[in-house]
Amino acid sequence: MAVLIEASGLEKRFGDIVAVNGISLRVQQGEVLGFLGPNGAGKSTTMKMLAGFLEPDAGSARIAGVDVLESPKLAKRKLGYLPEGAPCYGDMTVRAFLTFIAEIRGFDREEAKRRVAAAVDKTQLASVLEQRIETLSKGFKRRVGLAQAILHDPEVLVLDEPTDGLDPNQKHEVRTLIRQMSKDKAIVLSTHILEEVEAVCTRAIIIARGRVLFDGTPSDLAKEGPLDEVFRRITTGGRVPAS
Repeated sequence: MAVLIEASGLEKRFGDIVAVNGISLRVQQGEVLGFLGPNGAGKSTTMKMLAGFLEPDAGSARIAGVDVLESPKLAKRKLGYLPEGAPCYGDMTVRAFLTFIAEIRGFDREEAKRRVAAAVDKTQLASVLEQRIETLSKGFKRRVGLAQAILHDPEVLVLDEPTDGLDPNQKHEVRTLIRQMSKDKAIVLSTHILEEVEAVCTRAIIIARGRVLFDGTPSDLAKEGPLDEVFRRITTGGRVPAS
């Protein structure tokens, strides 16, 4: 399988705070990588650098073979990105916003309609298409953000807390969608929900204090005991407990 996401030695500081301290990773087509860590671990900062929305102080990132810093526009064509908070234009309706995104992506009117319809169907937004985004619940706003990320059917998805704010049924639907899409994509998703790793991820990375502390499969983690306890031990002790 092709390697579609590559990061090498990513570093980022904010003043005296070291947010990311030499993170490297590779994600192949067909993989869903769960990106785990406590608050302030550096997850969102790393994802912003992968997506080209934040320039690293050191290191590099490549999306589908394209260097994010050297060719940012080309890299973003191959990428779907859902940032934390799902920022959207609140005064636009869902239909208008997604159509706007499709036009920015360069699709003509008919293709834009087709793309919007497909994204709406996948994220189950038909019931709120004509509502202004600012009137939507947090869960629906999150789904609008996911719809814009998948609208152009990119090779790579970087999803920051994709099920945040969703009810249990909606979480199940989004996880099912991620599994379906993963067949021909590389997907990185950050989450603080350990059950999400078991439900949808083929691999997990745990970081704390800006460093990778664990990289393996969910079953590797499960062998060490209950996930919440293993997670606590790794993030506080800096290592996987001995079997």
